[in-house]
Amino acid sequence: MSTNVVRVQSPEGMKKITLTKRETAAAFLKKVAKEFSFSSNGFSVYLNRNKTGEILSQNKTLSLLKIKHGDMLFLFPSSAGPSSENMDTIQEDEIDQYLSKQEGKIYRNRDPQLCRHGPMGKCVHCVPLEPFDEDYLNHLDPPVKHMSFHAYIRKLTGGADKGKFVALENISCKIKSGCEGHPPWPEGICTKCQPSAITLNRQKYRHVDNIMFENHTIADRFLDFWRKTGNQRMGYLYGRYTEHKDIPLGIRAEVAAIYEPPQIGTQNSLELIEDPKAEAVEEIAAKLGLRKVGWIFTDLLSEDTRIGTVRYTRNKDSYFLSAEECITAGHFQNQHANACRLSPDGHFGSKFVTVVATGGPDNQVHFEGYQVSNQCMALVRDECLLPCRDVPELGYAKESSTEQYIPDVFYKDKDKFGNDITYLARPLPVEYLIIDITTTFPKDPVFTFSSTLRFPIENRDALGETQDFHSLATYLSQCFSSSSSFLDIVSDFHLLLFLVTNEVMPLQDSIGLLLDAVKTSTEELAQTWKKSEQWATIEQLCSTVGGQPSGSLDYAMGGPTLPQSSSAVWSCLHCTFMNQPGTEHCEMCSLPRS
Repeated sequence: MSTNVVRVQSPEGMKKITLTKRETAAAFLKKVAKEFSFSSNGFSVYLNRNKTGEILSQNKTLSLLKIKHGDMLFLFPSSAGPSSENMDTIQEDEIDQYLSKQEGKIYRNRDPQLCRHGPMGKCVHCVPLEPFDEDYLNHLDPPVKHMSFHAYIRKLTGGADKGKFVALENISCKIKSGCEGHPPWPEGICTKCQPSAITLNRQKYRHVDNIMFENHTIADRFLDFWRKTGNQRMGYLYGRYTEHKDIPLGIRAEVAAIYEPPQIGTQNSLELIEDPKAEAVEEIAAKLGLRKVGWIFTDLLSEDTRIGTVRYTRNKDSYFLSAEECITAGHFQNQHANACRLSPDGHFGSKFVTVVATGGPDNQVHFEGYQVSNQCMALVRDECLLPCRDVPELGYAKESSTEQYIPDVFYKDKDKFGNDITYLARPLPVEYLIIDITTTFPKDPVFTFSSTLRFPIENRDALGETQDFHSLATYLSQCFSSSSSFLDIVSDFHLLLFLVTNEVMPLQDSIGLLLDAVKTSTEELAQTWKKSEQWATIEQLCSTVGGQPSGSLDYAMGGPTLPQSSSAVWSCLHCTFMNQPGTEHCEMCSLPRS
């Protein structure tokens, strides 16, 4: 009996299927499923590339379906990825939606020396540039090494096809599941299921282009813990993403508050403890219009306590981020993935940032911002990267074992003759994984939380700063003595957290109006909430602790702002200079201690 050969093209390649002249469509589809290792309903076969003329499982012969010897058929897996309709339902961040609608062009003025046309004309010397123009970015002051993520998207979608076939694929270091042609790893592996080797490249774009703290008070209060104990500290940055106008289509992470989770810190280590209040903090931040945008940690060693200098340890001769810190940053970035319509997975990269408070070249405290690349995120997510024990600037790509297959990881470097040499990433210099981000403070400070007095920060029991109703009574007495408005009194992130999470009288279900008042800076809403039964109960608890009615608590009776001791080094409230014991005026700014 004569046979025919039909070609079947799929996303993984083309294969030839041998058929008899009386082959039915049902038998043909079974052969296709076996050849391509699909289940019986995991694919569809069409006569045309545009998915028309589907071949259904029926008893009709292929000749009746007009399929002849040498014909090309087209196979499409049912789970090839999200359709365009599903991709349109992905909810991107507001800043991403805003920037995707902007033109992004870099407009230039008419050059009086090179332009030979009238004021309404354009030439190569003054025509608008694309947002990803490398020459323009390199000539900025200071030069910009990484284009913005939305400029990178414009570069991908700027061709004749307008990005019709663009897909931002997330790197996977795991074996693809569902391969039935061989036993599972470690007994077998093939080119279909084996992940590709990874060659590390310096990422040309970054998801966040600038980090800005709203004011110095946020950072100073965070640093107070190190100033008073000498131990390192970590916190989560809460804020919002806005447009960064200094870079075309850039994104800025604005920090409005720092939340310090439970942790154990020493002079050279940090250990995070499970936080029972994590969900409540996220809920409060969301109602205030904030979100977790990054994390911050200190790496400070005092050099001279008399003049307040710190050691300059992180530089080009040592490292900027250690391998362990890169792995931690990658872990956080994987937890806070960036929603993206152009990715089949619905997410690509992350806008979660890392800030290090460390010594600078002038031996003063500097804040340095970073992210890790998408390649590093993939290596961390799939558990392929380890830190080196004695060399913090080196990571190590794991080797394959019977439990896990690890693809080869390479990086390129130049030898002494200037030639590009490929090295196996065992070990791996972590600078291939790091993207630096400028960290700034504004000339004109901004205050999302307008309280001028300081309610104790959470989880600082080691300093003797506890959040309880005694500290609340002290805080309120100070506020009443300073004649602050009620909105200013409650406009403190740490106070709001205490009101919601305290064990005596949590206000989680009844504080919504107050959070709206703080979010919109509306005194009328705050006064309305002040008349509630919950606040009356809070005042009664404070008066019980303080010993006087809350409305008439005197500043002197309420207690001092901070525990003071004549035999301890104290920090100036105005300039944060560390003063020697026994002095009542700051040696740096000459202002009084209180």
